[in-house]
Amino acid sequence: MDTIYALATAHGKAGVAVVRISGPSAFSAVAGFCTLPAPRKAGLRRLIGADGVILDEALVLCFQAGASFTGEDVVELQLHGSTAVVNAVLRHLGALNGLRLADPGEFTRRALENECLDLAQVEGLADLIDAETEAQRRQALRVLSGALGDKAELWRTDLIRAAALLEATIDFADEDVPVDVSPEVLELIDRTSVSLRAEGDGAKIAERIREGFEIAIIGPPNIGKSTLLNALAGREAAITSEYAGTTRDVIEVRMELDGLPVTILDTAGLRETDDHVEGIGIERAKARAAAADLRVFLLDESGDVQGVNPQEGDVIAHGKADLRGAAGFALSGRTGQGVDELIARASNELRKRASQAGTATRERHRLAILRALDVLEFARIEVLNGPDRAELAAEELRTAIRALDSLVGRVDVEQILDEIFSSFCLGK
Repeated sequence: MDTIYALATAHGKAGVAVVRISGPSAFSAVAGFCTLPAPRKAGLRRLIGADGVILDEALVLCFQAGASFTGEDVVELQLHGSTAVVNAVLRHLGALNGLRLADPGEFTRRALENECLDLAQVEGLADLIDAETEAQRRQALRVLSGALGDKAELWRTDLIRAAALLEATIDFADEDVPVDVSPEVLELIDRTSVSLRAEGDGAKIAERIREGFEIAIIGPPNIGKSTLLNALAGREAAITSEYAGTTRDVIEVRMELDGLPVTILDTAGLRETDDHVEGIGIERAKARAAAADLRVFLLDESGDVQGVNPQEGDVIAHGKADLRGAAGFALSGRTGQGVDELIARASNELRKRASQAGTATRERHRLAILRALDVLEFARIEVLNGPDRAELAAEELRTAIRALDSLVGRVDVEQILDEIFSSFCLGK
């Protein structure tokens, strides 16, 4: 396998820049321009180029194969973070035989291939790098720690046990088997199915934490939706006007709400109109509101929600509280009246939903779990049909195991590896 190198920190001037080298020639390559410290011990070294000129004075760390991120021999050079220093060291490494610049995500891919990480952990690492909020950070760390892989291993162990029991009855089909294995097999199938169903139910919420919840502000024209959006965003994100129908398209503002990633949607005012363009905007508003995780209804004196039905957890308030008196909860983006309470209500509702998140965080995970559940139901039916169907039941269990193996990258994942690793930077 090639020895690869890359800058592991961001490009540009910084206090420190880290260059990572991984592969069978990592130690010998770096030994050519400095004395290596003992493994897992940091050493301050002068890096001497091929022409005898000092490239930099760096902190050098060595990790032996089996005790490194990639599972291979790895050397990390902590350089002074100037562009000139980094370029000089990279040029020196590029001139050495047997070394090449790493492809995007290649360090992490080697960690996967050397079984230092499973595929779910790789995805957790990608999510951790992209995390913008506290909830995303915590969720990504949970996946990176191997939580989903640990669950998958438990599911797999139970199903392998169930399949083995069935296959034992097949092997002794012509003899009297003193023990009926079907009760234990059904118990294993049912226990796994319950756990899988709970994980599948939490996958959609976990995916929303990863990608962000959506909150749609809806109501009639000129009720203060854009002003409220601006108040929540803390800037002039949307045009406000005394003329009705100013907002024609959906305006999105991404922000953090109590540690959760949220996109606030300002939508076109809902009303009957002969204006074709405004009509398109209204249809888009209704569609986005229906798909949103939470809706904030701003009502006028009529209290009409304009054909959009409130759902559990939605916030209903009267708009323009600074201009009109109204009983109950009222909002004014201009004065800030009710805005703090709105944030508290929305935060509490989204936090309640986020608490139901599982460790499966992607649509790929959810689909694999659903495939396994479907197959387990067929396996259960075959077990109930009696010992003559044991071979079919065992095959269904093996299919379920393969579906779960795809969660952690044991099988059937080649087609998604390139897509996953292309999102990583060169140094990962």
